Amino acid sequence: MTLWQGRFGDEMAEAVRAFTVSSAFDRVLAADDIAGSRAHVRGLGRSGILSEDEVAALLEALDQVEAELSAGRFEFGPDDEDVHTAIERRVTELAGEVGAKLHTGRSRNDQVATDLRLWCRHELARVAGEVVGLEEVLVGRATEVGDAYLPGYTHLQRAQPVLLAHHLLAHAWALARDVDRLIATVERMDVSPLGAGALAGSSLPLDPDFVAEELGFHARFENSLDAVSDRDFVAEALFDIALLGVHLSRLGEEVVLWSTAEFGFCTIADAYATGSSMLPQKKNPDVAELVRGKAGRFIGHLTGLLVTLKGLPLSYNRDLQEDKEPLIDAVGQVSSALRALTGLVATLELHQDKMAEAADTPATAAVDLAEFLVERGMPFRKAHALVAGLVRDSVERHVPLAELVQAHPELGDAGAKLLEPGVAVSRRTTPGGAGSAAVAEQLERFARRLDVDRTRLSVLSGQDPPAPSA
Repeated sequence: MTLWQGRFGDEMAEAVRAFTVSSAFDRVLAADDIAGSRAHVRGLGRSGILSEDEVAALLEALDQVEAELSAGRFEFGPDDEDVHTAIERRVTELAGEVGAKLHTGRSRNDQVATDLRLWCRHELARVAGEVVGLEEVLVGRATEVGDAYLPGYTHLQRAQPVLLAHHLLAHAWALARDVDRLIATVERMDVSPLGAGALAGSSLPLDPDFVAEELGFHARFENSLDAVSDRDFVAEALFDIALLGVHLSRLGEEVVLWSTAEFGFCTIADAYATGSSMLPQKKNPDVAELVRGKAGRFIGHLTGLLVTLKGLPLSYNRDLQEDKEPLIDAVGQVSSALRALTGLVATLELHQDKMAEAADTPATAAVDLAEFLVERGMPFRKAHALVAGLVRDSVERHVPLAELVQAHPELGDAGAKLLEPGVAVSRRTTPGGAGSAAVAEQLERFARRLDVDRTRLSVLSGQDPPAPSA
C-alpha cells in the first residue's frame, strides 16, 4: 500500500519499488512515529476534526501496534513503502474505516521530519551519556595512577615528561567538548515540524503548538517550508559524531602504539584483544584499530549528507530520504565503539615503569635547563641556544648530557640535578599544566564538570538529576 495510490492508474514498477523503499532501515523510527501519531490524533480531537470516539479508536489501535512492535509480532508487508505506511496500514486494519482519518492534516513530509527529530533527541542524549561513561573511566584511571609519568610527545618525538593522569585527562577534556556539542544539537533541534503539512500548512484548524507540547518539544516551527526541508540537525548530529569519532580514533591510535613491544607502555586485556589466524604469538589491538577506522566512516557520512543537501531547492525533495541511513548507522556504530573502547580503557594494564624509563631520558629535561638559566637572568633565546648546543655535543660526541651539564660553568651540579629521574615532571607548576598540584586541581575541576554534564543529560531525558560526586 502507498499513501498516494489514488493519483495513479498503473501499478508501480518493481524496480521503482525496490529503489524507493525505506522500511528496511527506517523501522527504527517506529516508536517515535507512534508517539507522533498519538499527539497528532489528540490534536485532531482538540480541534474538533475527530470525535472523541474516533480519537479513542485510533489511540487504541496505535497502542496495539506498539505492543506488536515491542513483542516482535508486527509484520511488515511487501508493499509497505516505509515504516509510516506500515503503521498506518496496520492501524486501519485494527480500527477499520476511522483508520483512514489518521493522516488528516498531515503529510509524510512533516511526519518524517517530526519522527527523525524525536529519534535524534533521545538517541543523541544516549550517545552523550555513553561518552560521559568513557570520561568517567578516564578520570578513574587518572586518579588511580597517582604521580606516574611518561614522555609527552610532539611530532611523535619525546618532548617533556608529563603525569600520566594529565595525559588521560587530555582525552577526557576533548570528550567533554563532544558532550557539549551533542547536548547543544539536541537543544537546537527541539522544535516540532508537525502541522507544516507537505510544505504550506493546512486549511484545517490544526493546533501545532498543542502537538509540540504533547511531544515535549520546546517550540513549534515558524516557517512551514523550512520545517519540512530542514535537515541541519542531521548534519549537526553527523558532525558531532564525526568529531567524536576523531577523538576516539586518537585515543585508539595511542593504545595501538603503546601496546607495541617498541613502546611497551600497556598490555590490552585478553577480553579486549584478538589473535591471528596464522601467527600463534599475536595479540592484536583490533578494538583500538576498528575505533580508529570508524572515524573515516563517520566523516564519510557527514560529507555525503552535506553534498546531498547543498543542491536542493525548497522545500521537500525525495533526496532527503538519504538522511536516515548515514544517521542511523553513525549513531549505532559510535555507540558500539564507545562501549568497546570504554571496556578496553577500563581494563588496560599500564606499565608505569616503562613509561618512567622512557620519560627519564636526560634530553627530555632540556627545557628545564633553559628555564633554570632564565631564572638566573639569562635571556631565553640565549639559554635555548646554550642548552641546544650541549644536546648536540652530547649526541655527536656520545658523551652523557649530565656530564656536559655538570661541567658547564653556567649550570654545574644544580643543573645536573634537573636531569635526575622524576625531577623534570615535578617542576611543572603552571595552572592546567602537567605537574602534581595542577593535575590534582584539574581532577577536581573535571569531577565537577562530570556532575554538571550528568545533570544536563538527566534534564534532557526527563529524569531526576543524579547526586553530585563525593
